[in-house]
Amino acid sequence: MLDETPKIVKKQSIGLLLQPGTYFFCRCGLSQDQPFCDGAHQGTDFRPKKFTLNEPTQANLCLCKHTQTSPYCDGTHRKI
Repeated sequence: MLDETPKIVKKQSIGLLLQPGTYFFCRCGLSQDQPFCDGAHQGTDFRPKKFTLNEPTQANLCLCKHTQTSPYCDGTHRKI
């Protein structure tokens, strides 16, 4: 089993205009397709956060992977 602390990708968020659909947010920090899951969590206890949007949405997604409002940034990166 790997270390179950998520890898900090960056201490900031990423702003994206997302179209309606279902997304899988990376919570482990290992994905090469940040901020989305590419399956790199295999072998860990991490699972991606599934979220669905019904309309185009400007979203600030977490890259530090420590947010309490996953997948959205809550500013936690300023404290770590």
